Amino acid sequence: MTRGTLEHANLTVSDIERSSALFQKLLGWHERWRGEAKNGGETIHVGDERTYLALYTDRQPYEPFGRSVPLNHLGLLVDDLDAAEKIVLEAGLETFNHADYSPGRRFYFFDWDGLEFEIVSYA
Repeated sequence: MTRGTLEHANLTVSDIERSSALFQKLLGWHERWRGEAKNGGETIHVGDERTYLALYTDRQPYEPFGRSVPLNHLGLLVDDLDAAEKIVLEAGLETFNHADYSPGRRFYFFDWDGLEFEIVSYA
């Protein structure tokens, strides 16, 4: 048997600077890399030493997918759920679907581009 872990997810967003700043503050991550990308676009890799989000934008008008198409949500683990929610709210985003059941507490939010995130804490 082999074992693995999620190394990165590549997300198309309308404003990579804004999205990068949110994930750096929310998760304590840093910018790992930045550079030119396909179609005259730009990418920022924001994460830690093991995992990251590749945030991509191109020069075309951004056209978001419908809710939960093609991705339902991306789950992110934090140590302090209350502090994480404060950061999301301070970014001008709304949280919803708060739950407290085994094995942890969680809430959800949509970013500015309609991408859904689940923030969970097992603390």
